[in-house]
Amino acid sequence: MTHRVVVTGYGAVSPLGNTADETWQNLIAGTSGIETIKCFDPSDFSVKVAGEVKGFDPVAFMDPRTAKYTDRFAQFAIAAAKQAIEHSGLVVDDENRYEIGILVGSGIGGTHSMEEQVSVLNSRGPMRVSPFIVPMMIADNATGRVSIETGIRGFNLSLVSACSTGTDAVGIAYKMVKHGEIKAALAGGTDAAITPLGVAGFAQAGALTRNPDPKTASRPFDARRDGFVMGEGSGVLVLESLDYALERGAPILAEIVGYGATSDAFHITQPLSSGESAVRAIQMALKEVGFEEIGYINAHGTSTKLNDASETRAIKNTFGNRAYSIPVSSVKSMLGHMLGAAGALESIVCCKVLEEGIIPPTINFESSDPECDLDYVPNHARKLNVDTVISNSFGFGGHNSVLALRRYS
Repeated sequence: MTHRVVVTGYGAVSPLGNTADETWQNLIAGTSGIETIKCFDPSDFSVKVAGEVKGFDPVAFMDPRTAKYTDRFAQFAIAAAKQAIEHSGLVVDDENRYEIGILVGSGIGGTHSMEEQVSVLNSRGPMRVSPFIVPMMIADNATGRVSIETGIRGFNLSLVSACSTGTDAVGIAYKMVKHGEIKAALAGGTDAAITPLGVAGFAQAGALTRNPDPKTASRPFDARRDGFVMGEGSGVLVLESLDYALERGAPILAEIVGYGATSDAFHITQPLSSGESAVRAIQMALKEVGFEEIGYINAHGTSTKLNDASETRAIKNTFGNRAYSIPVSSVKSMLGHMLGAAGALESIVCCKVLEEGIIPPTINFESSDPECDLDYVPNHARKLNVDTVISNSFGFGGHNSVLALRRYS
């Protein structure tokens, strides 16, 4: 027996707000959350802009001691998870705590703590390294902390699939709930890698824009795009079987109706130019959904030359001539690329699109690229009621992951 799977709550911390609603309002207003880097002095760096979270106070979500010994990426996850639980009205108690799972992935893990303690090691020696460093830097710290903070004792997993992480976490949680392994799950992603090593590493790989203007640095699908902008934050959703959600009178915000994941088997950082494996992932996500039903595509849309062109090809090869009539937009134009959190936050965006009938824009779209010739909802949000959407995520290592969501009825 399989179950319908619905979204009943979500929470977010992002460069555009410390809640999902604040983030959404700024997205549909076309506001950019990208600024000159403040986490460290970028004067000597070729890359000087990023989408940093602003005004975040971890003590609003955990006690000061827990906050002190929890890396920034895990703090974000705790905040987003607690928001999601509150939004859904889910009460964790002795009767259900083993029937709820946690799947919150991270593409990078605790880089803030790691870099800080490497500095301590080099300057003060090994005996001064924090005994908390290992749990603080491992990606599993996010799910472990969320479990401790919420009392959830069911299936607990942190997964890593680069920039597809958040989408894969939601997708795997969807399958577990669908097949009755758990009644509900907290699912999403989190990352906080805007550090000297994180920025330098991505920059040396040639992945980041050198544009010093924060407001125009991220320009997905635009002819002048030259690399992505790093972002940070977290997105967490509450997924439940429809029966369980109805039983407890939960708000039903959207239904997840498909998930597909493939690998390019091609290159460690570059996408397969034909988009063939991405096409297959979309087809898998739409196995039980009519292709003609798709009314909006939340694009991976990183603002890199190769990704945006290959994603456009994948969309056209999947939908044929109809691709030109489907609105496609990239919220990374405003958030930057939140790495392992991106797909989860974008899943929340898809829920909001279905709820409110507004499609967020791709800002900074000014110059047409012959290779990117779809409707990217340029510069201004669009009112449009749609019933079914897909969200694309692609990652280093050749990951292709796609979720399909539908308005609940």
